[in-house]
Amino acid sequence: MKTIDMTTGSPTKKILLFSIPILLGNILQQIYSLSDTLVVGRYLGKEALAAVGASSAIVVLINSILVGLTMGASVLFASYYAKKANTELGKAISTSFIFIGGFSLILSILLILLLNPILTLFQMPIEAFPLARSYLRIVLSGLFFLTLYNISAAILRAFGDSKTPLIYLVIATLINVIFDFVFVIYTDLGVNGPALSTFLAHFVTSIPILIHLLKHTKHIKKPFKIDKAIFKEVWSYSMLTSLQQSIMNFGILMIQGLINSFGVIAIAAFTIGVRIDAFAYMPAQDFANGFAIFVSQNKGVNRFDRIKKGFVSSIITQTIFTGLVTLGILIFSTSLIKLFSPNDIDVITLGKTYLNIEGLFYILIGYLFLFYALFRGMGKFKTSIFLTVVSLGTRVLLSYGLVYFGFGIRSVFWSIPIGWLLADMVGFYFFNRDLNDVSFTLD
Repeated sequence: MKTIDMTTGSPTKKILLFSIPILLGNILQQIYSLSDTLVVGRYLGKEALAAVGASSAIVVLINSILVGLTMGASVLFASYYAKKANTELGKAISTSFIFIGGFSLILSILLILLLNPILTLFQMPIEAFPLARSYLRIVLSGLFFLTLYNISAAILRAFGDSKTPLIYLVIATLINVIFDFVFVIYTDLGVNGPALSTFLAHFVTSIPILIHLLKHTKHIKKPFKIDKAIFKEVWSYSMLTSLQQSIMNFGILMIQGLINSFGVIAIAAFTIGVRIDAFAYMPAQDFANGFAIFVSQNKGVNRFDRIKKGFVSSIITQTIFTGLVTLGILIFSTSLIKLFSPNDIDVITLGKTYLNIEGLFYILIGYLFLFYALFRGMGKFKTSIFLTVVSLGTRVLLSYGLVYFGFGIRSVFWSIPIGWLLADMVGFYFFNRDLNDVSFTLD
């Protein structure tokens, strides 16, 4: 298993080498969502697209909770790994598997049982309600298998191996895309087709990557058991990161609920826009995730000078990434929307408006991803959570307030970059303040 030691060498080069496989992997994960949206939008109509799009916002929220747990644990894994604390590392891995895996299983069961009130709470339109319920029942049934993959991938990435998770993700994406088309075009499953293809992809890839991990990682102690002392650390790292991720996506879900109140056309346009949006700023997000591991490994060996150097170079890299992506989005926004909804003029027009507003400000979300990663890697989870609250709180309050006073759906779109800007300003403040903190002395 080839790993990357981020405590030596050029910070930018090491972060890029580590982040590129993560980026490719997340491109594949976005192809999951894009293929569902593309197939449903082209072959099943805007009601089905609205159902899948609005349902996906719920799935993203749930996934963010589980991914947050694994992201937090990976910071702990990376720190132990850098310090060569193999006994503690083995206990942390074992404890995390039991805790996070068990949590995901219980959560999926509860969500399936409570689907009707959940969909009602988030104002699912009547014409899309039964389709969304059917879609979610299948997708939520596969949460446990998705969690197995995420835990295994988080462990490998914490060791500096970002390539192995990519290989298994390629397999998952191929399964998902192929069966999306097969189930929708050649069967009468409707929205259940994309849901089944997603379930199959999660199931088929989770077991092999777990077997690979058990076979090639010497740090794992079997049988798995919870270590009470280590559990406190796992709980602290995992729950705080999960809280940040869930706050972030709960805010997005609240925006989705507001969008739902504007009807099927608005939901369809917003669904397409958000899919393209997430795909567009993914390089910035994945580079930041690589930076978090960089920070954690260097913190483990007290290389705070490298953390500062890496942060400065990462700001430059993010500026280049997001500038290029912004240019591409502004040029091709209409063509991108038409990929998903080639004939509905109302959906195309509103979707283009969304992309042109958000795309202009990708540099702001790029910087915000770096602040999240910096404070998470340093173990300053509360600061990272606070930035999330500022960003999402601004977005939600502005959106609901402006819509209430009659400013319309475009005010929702403008609220998003305003939230990014305020959070960046707070992030710069905390960064400069904490330079004088003994535990964060980077000079």
